[in-house]
Amino acid sequence: MPYLTAAVVFVGALSALNLVLALAMVKRLREHSGLLTGRRGAPSAELEVGTRIAEFETVTEAGEPLTRASLADDLLVAFLSPGCAPCVEKLPAFVTHARYLPGGRRGVLAVVVGEPREAAAFAAPLGPVAQVVIEEPNGALSRAFGVHSYPTLLRIGPDAEGRPVVTSNAVNLKRPTAMAA
Repeated sequence: MPYLTAAVVFVGALSALNLVLALAMVKRLREHSGLLTGRRGAPSAELEVGTRIAEFETVTEAGEPLTRASLADDLLVAFLSPGCAPCVEKLPAFVTHARYLPGGRRGVLAVVVGEPREAAAFAAPLGPVAQVVIEEPNGALSRAFGVHSYPTLLRIGPDAEGRPVVTSNAVNLKRPTAMAA
């Protein structure tokens, strides 16, 4: 009988310890979820303001050649991926924001990274409001801009020497824009 009592006490203590550890783990996961949720609108950790854009050559979905030299002076750039939940969330807001930017499609570049068929379907709503490039992971634009995570939203403009650099790595899609001319 004393062995049975000891076994019950041991199992009870072990269960209590398991409960305490599970509650601590849930608390920690909630903290991490809060940090990740808060980071969605934060600047891209990869690209700092002033980062120079490397040379590249590619072609848009409309068949237009695109190089570093052909980038507009004030360009909104988005790197999106169809397999990325935050990208899917931001797509409608990005399309609406881009629609009202001065300069029209010429002032917006959307790079959709992923498997071509899936990326083409994801890029369809972007065509009327942006120059669209679909590329495989680590494609020409991803390498030139140094982008490895999605979504990445940037503003590009010329530096003192006229070369394109990141002018903003925290684009606010909720900020009103002027109507396109």
